[in-house]
Amino acid sequence: MLDLLKEPWPWYVGGPIIALVMFLLLYFGKNFGLSSNLRTLCSIGGAGKFSDFFRFNWKGEVWNIVFVLGAISGGFIATYYLTSPEPMQLHQDVIAEIKGFGVAVPGDELVPDELFGWEAFLTWKGFFRLMLGGFLVGFGARYAGGCTSGHAISGLSNLQIPSLIAVIGFFIGGLLMTWFLLPYFF
Repeated sequence: MLDLLKEPWPWYVGGPIIALVMFLLLYFGKNFGLSSNLRTLCSIGGAGKFSDFFRFNWKGEVWNIVFVLGAISGGFIATYYLTSPEPMQLHQDVIAEIKGFGVAVPGDELVPDELFGWEAFLTWKGFFRLMLGGFLVGFGARYAGGCTSGHAISGLSNLQIPSLIAVIGFFIGGLLMTWFLLPYFF
């Protein structure tokens, strides 16, 4: 059974689980999204004293913070207890491209230390990348009225046209970043 958990779940298992969660959220009148948790956490911390944006009933959003804690815990469990020791099977072209980014053994780790380790972020270039990426993600989520998970999962399941526009924008931005900007960052 534990070996079964070390393999990715097929779409026909994960998809219905996501659909069930979305149905339950819709049934209970909740919206799914992770970026709104920053507003909730700031409100819990007392930011409502300084800005009207943070004055709302944050107690109704605690379930979403519990969800984030579950996602973090699930990531920890998956990383340290459910990860297969086998290297990822990558195409030779992908291996060559990743080696161009400075990764010594592509496919050996899902998150290579050369790109995401502390040493990478403790340089000026790494710090700049982290700050710029964080700003762009934060600004984009706020400007779009939600994050990728909120729009793509919750917004689309509610048939919201703004979410469809946001998701199309996310995909276009991701493609532009991958094909045109990413090579300049490494």
